[in-house]
Amino acid sequence: MKLTQLLERLEYEVVQGDDQIEVTELINDSRKVSEGSVFVCISGAVSDGHTYIEQVAEKGAAAVIVEKDVEAPEGLTVIKVKDTRYALAMTSAAYFGYPAEKLKVIGITGTKGKTTTTYMVKSILEEVGIRVGLIGTIEAIIGDKSIPANNTTPESYTIQKYFAEMVEAGCECVVMEVSSQGLKLDRTAGIPFEIGIFTNLGEDHIGPNEHKDFDEYKYCKSLLFKQSKIGIGNVDDKWFKDIFKDATCEVETFGFSDKADIRATDVKHISRPGYLGVQYHVAGLMDFDVEIDIPGDFSVYNSLTAIAVCRHFGVPVEDIKKALKVARVKGRIEMIKVSDDFTLMIDYAHNAMALESLLDTLRDYHPERIVTVFGCGGNRSKTRRYEMGEVSGKLSDFTIITSDNPRFEEPQVIIDDIVVGMKKTDGKYITICDRKEAIKYAIEHGRPGDVIILAGKGHETYQEIKGVKYDMDERVLIKEVLEELKK
Repeated sequence: MKLTQLLERLEYEVVQGDDQIEVTELINDSRKVSEGSVFVCISGAVSDGHTYIEQVAEKGAAAVIVEKDVEAPEGLTVIKVKDTRYALAMTSAAYFGYPAEKLKVIGITGTKGKTTTTYMVKSILEEVGIRVGLIGTIEAIIGDKSIPANNTTPESYTIQKYFAEMVEAGCECVVMEVSSQGLKLDRTAGIPFEIGIFTNLGEDHIGPNEHKDFDEYKYCKSLLFKQSKIGIGNVDDKWFKDIFKDATCEVETFGFSDKADIRATDVKHISRPGYLGVQYHVAGLMDFDVEIDIPGDFSVYNSLTAIAVCRHFGVPVEDIKKALKVARVKGRIEMIKVSDDFTLMIDYAHNAMALESLLDTLRDYHPERIVTVFGCGGNRSKTRRYEMGEVSGKLSDFTIITSDNPRFEEPQVIIDDIVVGMKKTDGKYITICDRKEAIKYAIEHGRPGDVIILAGKGHETYQEIKGVKYDMDERVLIKEVLEELKK
């Protein structure tokens, strides 16, 4: 295509060369540049694409897109824009033929609930024969293909590539998690969202590599509602008004509040050994009863969100009920049957807010004991360790502190940090560094009526130690433990 076609939705300046040239590929990784490519120079946290201009010219790049003043070899076309991340998003959309415009795109943002809600929406829409693609924390799903995810919201080029493949695979709709980082870094720029969803907002992702403060985090979340046709928000969340105050879309609400357009009433917690669930009545714009095999109020919120979305697709009530009954997400309150006496579950709760929410939820089911098995990631904030230790100490009856992804730290050092938080409470605990041994101890000492939570790993199938990812899936560990205990 001509370079002008790639640039047609951008404001730009031709600093050197000609924007009428023919180009072959759009690239943002200097190692992949070939003859005739356009290279987009991104100023990243680790390296700056502008420093590779000489190198990409030698490899035969036809043009570079820059946001800084640069020295460039003769014969290389230089296009200057205000922001190369935004430019990458807009040129990627053009490069793949604007695939988002051929799909109904549903974007979900919020601190918690994004992953579960995306799968619930997918499950309900597929119940009525709509082909749905998915992009999220765990994977991207295109037709029958699943691609493991590195980021909740991938780079804009990857998103557009996935959209194009979804169109090719016959998808009519895509549901995607939209992270605050994705919005901040323009990964979703230019995508016309049919529906944008706000689940909730908590103090997370604040730090040197993410958001400088809570206000920036909140502002980035709100950006989704400036590029959506319809915005659906959790009216019970204390930041709801802030998120929607500058929204340019139609706004609908869900929640427990009487103000909500779609609300939950008569909530009942259902509990029996090996099973925890919730029943409630949907009122407001819709009117029916529903039961979900996932416990807690956040399951009510997640399912209300999915119901609110599917109303816009005209999904019959019976299909919504059926789909919600079977919607499952790997590593999100995933119950694993190991005993008739107690309940065992795997959950991704890997910070204090998520763990507290989960343990509070389980308390509502009046278990005999809550036993929590968890560790914390290495090369991450120590505060997270103290906080998680304190939360588990307060809300669990017994805690088994173990290893998570130690990365480049010593596992025992991380465990010692967690113990600092634990000791602020009267909580009983034990430390078992080896995660499999910790799981074995929990199962072996399980008592009737207990709920045992393996927290922090969730959908992950690896353990990261000293820069290497080793296979480690808790489902496999549980199987191995049960075999060993049989013997």
